[in-house]
Amino acid sequence: MTSVHRAEPSAPVPEPGPRGRDRPSAKPMSWAMLSRALAVPLILALVCFLPAVIAAQPGTGARDTAYWLQLVLTCYAGARLATMILSTRRRLLQGVFWMFVYIAMGVAPFAQAVIGQTPTPLIGPRSDLVTAVALVLVGCAAFDLGALLASRRPLRERPAGRAGNGPATVHRGRLGLLVLLALVASGYYVLKVGGPAVFFTSRQEISDSVAASGVASGASNVGSAFLKGFGTVPALLALLFCTRRLVTSRRARRSPATVLAWCVLAALNVVVNNPVSNARYWFLTVLVSLLFTAFPTSAAMYRSVLALGVVGALVLFPYADRFRYDSAGYRPVESSSVFEPLATKDYDQTVMFANTVTWVDTWGHTYGRQLAGSALFFVPRSVWGGKPEDTGVRVGQWMGMNMTNLSAPLWTEFWVDFGAVGMTGAFALIGYAAARTDRRYARAVSRAGPGGVTAVVVPLIAGYTFILLRGPLLQAMGKPAIALLCLLLVTSFRGRSGRDPY
Repeated sequence: MTSVHRAEPSAPVPEPGPRGRDRPSAKPMSWAMLSRALAVPLILALVCFLPAVIAAQPGTGARDTAYWLQLVLTCYAGARLATMILSTRRRLLQGVFWMFVYIAMGVAPFAQAVIGQTPTPLIGPRSDLVTAVALVLVGCAAFDLGALLASRRPLRERPAGRAGNGPATVHRGRLGLLVLLALVASGYYVLKVGGPAVFFTSRQEISDSVAASGVASGASNVGSAFLKGFGTVPALLALLFCTRRLVTSRRARRSPATVLAWCVLAALNVVVNNPVSNARYWFLTVLVSLLFTAFPTSAAMYRSVLALGVVGALVLFPYADRFRYDSAGYRPVESSSVFEPLATKDYDQTVMFANTVTWVDTWGHTYGRQLAGSALFFVPRSVWGGKPEDTGVRVGQWMGMNMTNLSAPLWTEFWVDFGAVGMTGAFALIGYAAARTDRRYARAVSRAGPGGVTAVVVPLIAGYTFILLRGPLLQAMGKPAIALLCLLLVTSFRGRSGRDPY
């Protein structure tokens, strides 16, 4: 690894070196000793015990090729997730990727294969399900290959000394503008839906209030998406940047203005980003990004998020849609088995991939059209008459489903456009980029000052990875675009010789 520049004395970073590399030498038991003690039971639990318990469940599922491939995928993802948890380095993006694969593409579909039920019906032949599971395995292997290639290349530093060529930092004055934008945008959002109390009722009530406000016109949801996006994203991003300042800067903790701004933003996020009025995946983004930002060098927090995330996803997530509808429309989950909700609710990623394989066999690949629609999400349909719909919506309409809010996992998006070869190459690039970004993040949290952009953006991306992997991409593109605009507002690239924005 190439040498790196030493942090400036003015940057209030906590003791770089061994502590920055997550090696707490002051504790009586080192992490190396503890990891050796936990390695065997953790790997056995994820790779052997949980799959064995699921396989022993009663059900009508066939023990065919799809079943055995699904078992291999579950064990493979479990082994990789255990590696992420036990690693001495915090790998946020890779860790979240393998947690999603283990839960949504591994354990849940395996439970469906055993019990013989799926949240969405399988339209095509069983062989398409075999193809879908095999393609998921290929994509995971390609991701690993890309990450391995990235680990063999050293990181490069930006040349120092010239203005405009320094590391990405948050300009203090423009951060104030972001805080003001968050207050105005979220305040407008709250007023439009009828006050703070509505945010503690249900998501259905929020949607009805937005529709009644006249923001969305006709069949288009663009106005509603922009209202919700600007009402939630700037508030979260401003809170993350202020949290980073308070965590890393003693001067910021002694500043009444900074502490007051954080308190106001925290209260604002409790209203607009709470789990009652927001989708579960978005609240996961809020929670994960805030935890990783508030505890930037905590190996215990990183491992707790990955380990407890599995438990929460399997046990709590199927029941976490309590506030999707009002009391009249809510249908509680009634099951005598903890695994039955996995087979009947939420986790439709694998079966939707199989249905998409059938759809492609009927209509052919789209050769970049679906991804182009996602990239150009901001173009209205009145201008682009043939703008493609969400991949999940298109497949759901073809299936004859009344409810077309169906998932289209990232594997599906690449498969629809580019086939197996394109999907494999795309996941290799994603694995490469994720590994490189994780290494830069590990460097940033220990060496960057309170204004380090990377130390905040990577946790935000890690949290939003759940949404990107679940898909469809077209639905997922709005909030990242708003976040990018906010980052452009506050980011500065001053050279190290210039005055620190903080």
